[in-house]
Formats: sequence, C-alpha cells, structure tokens
Amino acid sequence: MRAKLTRLGFALLTTGAIAGAAQAQTTECVNDAPNPYHLVADWAHTTRPWASTNSVSVDSKDNVWVFDRCEDAGCSASKVAPIWQLTPDGKVLKNFGAGMFIQPHAILIDKDGNIWVTDGQPKDGRGNQVFKLSPDGKVRLTLGMAGQTGTGLDVFNQPTSVAIAPNGDIFVAEGHAPTFGNSRIMKFDKTGKFLLTFGHLGPNEGEFKSPHVIAFDTQGRLFVADRSNSRVDIFDQNGKFIAAWKQFGRPSGLFIDRNDRLYVTDSESEDAPGKDTNNPGCKRGLRSGSAKTGKVDLLIPPPPVSDPRLPPPEGVAVDSHGNIYVGAVQAKQVYKYVKN
Repeated sequence: MRAKLTRLGFALLTTGAIAGAAQAQTTECVNDAPNPYHLVADWAHTTRPWASTNSVSVDSKDNVWVFDRCEDAGCSASKVAPIWQLTPDGKVLKNFGAGMFIQPHAILIDKDGNIWVTDGQPKDGRGNQVFKLSPDGKVRLTLGMAGQTGTGLDVFNQPTSVAIAPNGDIFVAEGHAPTFGNSRIMKFDKTGKFLLTFGHLGPNEGEFKSPHVIAFDTQGRLFVADRSNSRVDIFDQNGKFIAAWKQFGRPSGLFIDRNDRLYVTDSESEDAPGKDTNNPGCKRGLRSGSAKTGKVDLLIPPPPVSDPRLPPPEGVAVDSHGNIYVGAVQAKQVYKYVKN
C-alpha cells in the first residue's frame, strides 16, 4: 500500500511539474504597461539616408553601432558602406564595410570592442557568414563558408544573430522566414572551433522557427528570440531548455542590460490566421521587464510612420543610461528613446 501511495505521490508531483512548465510556456502577451519614455526627433546626423536598418548595438562608451543594408537594391552590388558608429548625439564617427556583405543582419559589439556581424544570404561567392572585426574593420575571425549553404557543421543557412558567452564562446543563430533554414544554434570556442549544435525546426520545447536574435543574461543563460514561434526561449550554454515566455510578444529583437532587464521588440504580431505572423491578441511595440522573473512592466508603442503599412522596429540596444535605440527595416530609420 505504501509503495502504491509513493508511486501516486510521484505521479502527482510529475504531473504538477509538467503542468507548471506548460503554464510557463503559455503566458499571455502583456498589452497594458506604462511607457516612461519619449522619442527624440532627428537625433542622428548621417552622411546619407539610412537604408533598411535591422540591427543596432552599443559599445562601452555608449556609442551607437548600426548595420544597415546599403541601399534599396541591397549590398551585393553596392559600393556603400553599411557599418556605422555614431556618438549618442548622432555624430558619425566611422562608416566602413563597403563590398564585404550581401545581406547585413546583425551587429554586436563585445566587451573588448570587437565588432561581430552576420551576413544572412549567399550570392556570388559571398555571404552566409559571421565575421569578427576589429574596431577599424579588419577581419579577425570568419565562421561559415563564403557563399555556401547547407546543414553541415562548417556552413550556415541564413545566420541571423551572434552572441558571445562570458568565457568567449561564440553562439550563432541561423534560420529565417519564409524558408526557416536549419533553425538551430551553433556553438564555437573563441578560436572558431566547433563545439556543439542544438535545436531544429519545429514548434515544440527546445525547437525553433526562425531564431532571430540571441543574447546572454548575467547568469550566462542564452535568450533566443524565437520569432515564428512567437516566444522568447531560454537555454543553458549546453543547449538544455529552461523556459519559454510569450508575455513579451512575438520577438523580432531582444537586448539584456547589465541589470538583467530584458527589452523585446514585437514588429509583427497580428491577428492573421494562416500567416506566419499570426499572434492574435498581442499588440506590437517594445516590451521590457525582468530577465530573472519574466515580469513585463513597460510597453512602448510603435513610433509614428509615414505609411501605416510600415512595421515597427526590429533591432534594439540600450546604453548605460537606459537610452533605447531601435532599428526599423521597412521604415529605414533608427529611433532613439530617452526616459521622461
């Protein structure tokens, strides 16, 4: 009898744990939260108009880095430089990288000032690679095979984002709508040696559908903007699944500051059954809250646009003063928000 009761208790505990995990993954999108920020008009003074701006980053001096797509026809045949460094008040310090990329997708400045960028499409023997650059644009490390696509461990299929672990290990996300590619995370050591890969295309726990951006919190956990699954996924550095959060909306971009505040941009949520962007009952905008607890306590609505069909920003980065920079692809703008 005691054995039966023990087994029953274990079954109830297991069921409860599973139910708790399921509940954590079905948290509703937060649509009601304060907005303590305002938009700064015309803050950037660039030498040419922005092209599509998917990604932004900040360095240790609060300078802003932007990776845009050269011009309307893209970067593949362009002589325009897509990597920008600007001061917080919008003065251009650097602009380089002409002729290097096919489709700029992500930019990250690491703690040592290195520039990490992903080139998300292959063409004419270029693209589908991840680069580590010096602050003046010299190539220090290259991952992936130029212009090649595949499922092997030495090639990428639409690399979308890169994140650097505290020990220097390199994590690369790959897979983008509408084809979704490998939809996996690749891990390398600081020299570029392959270590492991985890995840594949799918809707279930530990699976991805276009992991659009990745970032680490102060605990070394990897946060994934699993955009086409409309959730933020959390993993340890060995690929063990920890949690999935839907309260931050459908994530196109995410950023985690040194206080473990999580910022997530939702540029696509809509009530559109049958479409990849379907995420009913969720407003577009920028949500922020605790990366430790998952509580959302801030919601910035989309900025005004010239055409209502233009989606809100995707890329997001935050400086040491809490100023927020967001990049909008179709609107071709980099917006700056400061606290009221």
